[in-house]
Amino acid sequence: MAWPEAVCPTLVAARTRGSFPYANDPTGYLRRSSQRTMSKASKIKSFDPNSPGSPNADIYGLPFTTAEADIVLVPVPWEVTTSYGGGTSHGPQAIFDASFQVDLFHPEFPELWKRGIAMDEIPQALLEQSKALKKEAQQVMEVLMEGGDAKKRAKAKKALDRINAECAVLNDWVQQRTTYWMDQGKLVGLVGGDHSTPLGFFRAQAARHKEFGILHIDAHLDLRVAYEGFTYSHASIMYNALPIKQLTKLVSVGIRDFCEQENDVFLKNKERVRIVRSADVRRQQYEGITWREQCDAIIASLPQKVHVSFDIDGLDPTLCPNTGTPVPGGFQYEEATYLLSRLVRSGRTIIGFDLVEVAPGKDEWDANVGARLLFHLCGVMAVR
Repeated sequence: MAWPEAVCPTLVAARTRGSFPYANDPTGYLRRSSQRTMSKASKIKSFDPNSPGSPNADIYGLPFTTAEADIVLVPVPWEVTTSYGGGTSHGPQAIFDASFQVDLFHPEFPELWKRGIAMDEIPQALLEQSKALKKEAQQVMEVLMEGGDAKKRAKAKKALDRINAECAVLNDWVQQRTTYWMDQGKLVGLVGGDHSTPLGFFRAQAARHKEFGILHIDAHLDLRVAYEGFTYSHASIMYNALPIKQLTKLVSVGIRDFCEQENDVFLKNKERVRIVRSADVRRQQYEGITWREQCDAIIASLPQKVHVSFDIDGLDPTLCPNTGTPVPGGFQYEEATYLLSRLVRSGRTIIGFDLVEVAPGKDEWDANVGARLLFHLCGVMAVR
């Protein structure tokens, strides 16, 4: 199904060509043409990681194009089905802007910046499409909550069908875009956007790996079945991931909020799904079990290859006050990064990650935390 041309002509044209947005600039050279004359080795030699990043540089102030970087970040500015707070479609740009405040020397990964990290172009067409469809989604939610006459219900049903179809197109685009960069030999991370965005990435992983697991860090289980009628709701991402046969284990950690339906889905999939509630983590700690022991138990449930799906609301809401559906409790920053570091030290391979639901507020605090967490995710993924 094509994107409505009035809203998203770039993607319509791209689909007609059988290619991607920015197909004429797949490596980002056009937006950083001044960097084209230097090799990656020359850039590493001449770059001063202690100086402020150039405003014309890529994420974290680094000088590398996506062609040169070992790590490519795919931004997906999308939040059509968010059901409480909003703003996460602006997450990729906010994280990009805040990343210039992150020092490049990471004690665990001191050479990380030399690997090269670059963000793919932020597709403005997706952002505009998201804004338009979200307005329609709000009408659907209004009818669901308040009812309406036959005409209003018919209009809402038409909007719902259109949203479900367009979200399916988005999933296809994400699968194609992440596959494109993996085919170039890149380590790939996705930056959302709401938590519906990585489904296409999961499918791309399934096409490359006979089996893999997902370490899902979140306040919510995200096992709702077509929440509010939206097949690809942000609250349904892990339910939609379960039909992927190559996904052999889903370990959801930091959970504080879920409904009876989600519990039923879990009980039907107990062999593949493990839940670690935040309340149980704290109870065990109060009784003398260390976080290291808890991390090792979590990691033991995962297979060799792991995709990390990190919803920022898995953290304590003081670290992400503007995220869409905050819940009291959650991890402190160093608890989360310790788990990620412990995961890679176990010998497991992080085959990719997504960082979602970062929503900028009146200041850049949420984006600052997101940018620092993103840098750590890049670090653990780069360990091979």
